[in-house]
Amino acid sequence: MNGQQRQHPLFVLNDRLEFPPLETANAEGLLAVGGNLSPERLLLAYRSGIFPWFNDDSLILWWSPDPRMVLFPEKLKISKSMRKVLKNDEFTLTKNQCFSEVVKHCSKVERKDQEGTWITKDMLNAYTQLHEMGFAKSYEVWQKDKLVGGLYGIDLGTVFCGESMFSLVSNASKFAFIKLSQELEKKKYKLIDCQVYTNHLKSLGAEEIAREVFISYLKT
Repeated sequence: MNGQQRQHPLFVLNDRLEFPPLETANAEGLLAVGGNLSPERLLLAYRSGIFPWFNDDSLILWWSPDPRMVLFPEKLKISKSMRKVLKNDEFTLTKNQCFSEVVKHCSKVERKDQEGTWITKDMLNAYTQLHEMGFAKSYEVWQKDKLVGGLYGIDLGTVFCGESMFSLVSNASKFAFIKLSQELEKKKYKLIDCQVYTNHLKSLGAEEIAREVFISYLKT
C-alpha cells in the first residue's frame, strides 16, 4: 500500500434501516451512498453521528467526518460588535414560526467551492416532516417585519445538530446562532454539532473534537 491508508469500499444503502460502522468512512468523512430521506433514517443518522450532504444531481451522500466541529454552549464567543447588536434591539427572534421559509433561504446561500445547492426539494420535504414531528427546529431573525436571517437543525434533546443558516443583512445569522447557544446553555445541552470546520464557526467559539468523543456525547 506504499504507506497509504487502506480505503474501504463505499457502502451502498438499501431499504434496510442501517448504516455501516463509522470507522469505514473515507478520509473526507464520506460513509455511504444511497438510501432515502425518510424520517426514521434521518433520525437514525443524526443519533449515530451521520448527516446527509449532496448536490441536487447526485445520489444521497452520508457523512461522518473526523474530527467533528462542535460548539460547547458555555464556550460561545461574542465579539464587542455583536454585544452592541444584541443590546440595541436591532433584531427580534422567533422560533418555529416559518420553518420552510428558513430552509428555502438557506438553500439559496452561495457557498464557496460548491455549485448548486445541497438543500433539494426532497431535503426540504424530509426536514419539514421532521419539523412536524418536533425534531427539526428553526430560529428566525426579524428586522421589523422582514425575515432577514435564521438557522435550522435537528434537536436530539441534549445535542442540537445545526444544519444551515442564512443572513440577508449583516450579523443576522450570528444573532440567531448566539441566541440558540445561550438558550441551549441554560437548558444544559452538551453541545451544538457544527459538522465541519469554518473560520466563521471558530470565531464564535466552535472547536474540532475527535469523532469518537463526539459519539460519546451522543450516547450519554
